[in-house]
Amino acid sequence: MVRIPVEQWCIAVPKREAEGKRQGLIRQGLLDRTLRPKPRGGLLLLPVLEACEGAERCEFEPFPHRPALPRHELIGGIAVLQEEDYEGAERLLASRPSLHTVLLSSGSVEGEFRTRRFQVLAGSPTTRTRVREYGFIFEIDLGLAYFSARLATERQRILEQMEEGETVLDMFAGVGPFAITLARKARIVVAADINPEAVRLLIANIGINRAGNVLPILADAAHLDGIGLRPFDRIVMNLPLAATAFLETAFRLCRSGGHIHLYVLQEREGEILPVLERLPCKKVTERMVRTYSPGRWHAAYDIWVGEQDQAGTNLVP
Repeated sequence: MVRIPVEQWCIAVPKREAEGKRQGLIRQGLLDRTLRPKPRGGLLLLPVLEACEGAERCEFEPFPHRPALPRHELIGGIAVLQEEDYEGAERLLASRPSLHTVLLSSGSVEGEFRTRRFQVLAGSPTTRTRVREYGFIFEIDLGLAYFSARLATERQRILEQMEEGETVLDMFAGVGPFAITLARKARIVVAADINPEAVRLLIANIGINRAGNVLPILADAAHLDGIGLRPFDRIVMNLPLAATAFLETAFRLCRSGGHIHLYVLQEREGEILPVLERLPCKKVTERMVRTYSPGRWHAAYDIWVGEQDQAGTNLVP
C-alpha cells in the first residue's frame, strides 16, 4: 500500500535528547503519534499536533502498522482533504482523537470576504473549531472567514522583529491571528476587515486572549486612510490574491522608517518588484513562505518605507 506523506508541525531536537522530549510531548498531549519521527543531521524531527515555540512544517510518513491516511491539512479539530475520499476521511477521523470533523475543500478562497466552500466527509457537520498556536487560542469558522495555520511561523517571525510599543495596522485581519500575536509587543494594533463574520470572530478572539490593545474595525481597507488614523510603525497586508491593489493606501498609512509586510501569490521570483519601484521604498526583501500550487508560491515581501537615497531603492529579491 502506498503511504502518502502527511504535512504536520514538528520540533527539532538533538537526537540524544529526543526520547526525553518525546515523553514530555506525550504527557502534554502534543505528540502526533500517528506519524513517524525522522532524522535531519544530528537532530530528530518530532511531529506535534499544534504550532508551538520553534515549530516548523515538515512532511512525515505514517507508521507502517497503522492504516494509510489521505493527505490532509490539520486546522484545530478539523482535517481538510483535497479529494472526495469518504473511506479515507473515516480512517483519518478514527486515527486522531483530537479530530471532530473531516472536510473536503470544494474550491479556492473567493470573494471580497475571502471564504471557501466545504463539504463534510466525516464527523460533526461543522466548519467551526479552535486552533491553539504559540500559546494563543483562536476561534475560527472556515466557512465564514479565512484562516491559515501555515502562517503561524510568519506571525512569530514578525513578532521577533518588532520593538516594544509599536503601533501596528493589520489591514486584512480576518479572525485576528496576526493582530493578536503582534499585540504581545505593540502599544496598539488596529485590526480591520471587511467581512462582518470575521470581525465577530476577531472580537471573540480578542476576549479569549485578553488582547485589550487590539482595536477591531469593520472597514474596507481601501478607505482606511480616510478615517483619521495616524501613521503606523508597522503594517501587515495578508491578502495574497489582491494585496498589491492596496499598496498605495498602505504607504500613506505607514510612517517613514516603518515596515510593511506584504503577502502575495506569484508565479516567478520578484514578480512584485516593478510595482514597488514606483513607491518610496528604502529596502525590500523577498522570501518564499510555502508552495501554494504547481507553478505558484506564497511570497512575503518585507518593505522598509522611506524616500530613495542617491543610490536608489535597495530591492533585494
